Amino acid sequence: MKRPVRPAAVLCTAALPLLGACTLDSGTARDHSAESPRPNATTTVAPDSAAQLADRYRKASGNKDVYGIQRADGPGGVPLLTVWTHNAVDDAEPFDRLKVALTDYLKREEDVELGKGYLMDVFGPDGGIQHRFDARP
Repeated sequence: MKRPVRPAAVLCTAALPLLGACTLDSGTARDHSAESPRPNATTTVAPDSAAQLADRYRKASGNKDVYGIQRADGPGGVPLLTVWTHNAVDDAEPFDRLKVALTDYLKREEDVELGKGYLMDVFGPDGGIQHRFDARP
């Protein structure tokens, strides 16, 4: 004797492919494929090249808490700057001082072109993001 198929089982089976296409961003106009991925978590250890750039920055009277600066190509060719700091304070005022001092140093000493703007991610001592800044026009 055949067992009857329950309507709920049929409905659930039919709905699964539709649920697979859903995302948290559904319905937004933003095209994520056009942007380079940005760090969303990091370790508390900066890569060696980032530590070396931070050493040069500190020697040129930069912020003593910065222990890593990494530069990469971001979307549209703008620099993506990733900064590691020992400073746990994530207030706007210290960040504003940091971004001005850091970008001034990078333009002056490292010949980094910032005319098209830049992106900056700052990670604190626990590896968590403190600031995500987009300075593109």
